[in-house]
Amino acid sequence: MDTVARGPGPRGGTGEAGETWRPVLPALLRMRRLLLVLWLGPLALLCGLLPPLLGAGAFALLALPPLAAAAWGWGALSRNWHSWGYLERDDDLLISRGVLWRKVTVVPYGRMQLVEVTSGPLDRKFGLARLQLHTAAAATDATIPGLDPAEAQRLRDRLTELGEARSAGL
Repeated sequence: MDTVARGPGPRGGTGEAGETWRPVLPALLRMRRLLLVLWLGPLALLCGLLPPLLGAGAFALLALPPLAAAAWGWGALSRNWHSWGYLERDDDLLISRGVLWRKVTVVPYGRMQLVEVTSGPLDRKFGLARLQLHTAAAATDATIPGLDPAEAQRLRDRLTELGEARSAGL
């Protein structure tokens, strides 16, 4: 996976000790934008075409809210995609996300209990996989979407290996 330096922060920027944050794939943004269009496009079409066919042409303006939502969502999805990133450090994995409310999850390797890679039908169509980490804490939300399947498997194997090594000392 490419790492791109874009300044401080998760989008390929550098951390405190010069570590490089790794971004998620652009295919995740394309997939989410496709879903946005598939949900709001037919609704806008229905709201724009049905009223004139029924003799109430002024109600065709009902198509504007779904179109406005699609336009806003297009940009919001881009900002959200830019916020995702992960950083592998010596003792833990950092996952960063969020636009308005930034959230950085720190998962110590020794606390991991299960690392799984999933890929649904739409994910596979776009060449994506999702890595999910399970720890002893019930509230841990350690998921990285939008990974290349080979990178997700590499990361799963590395995290499992590091987790076994770190937990052996407990």
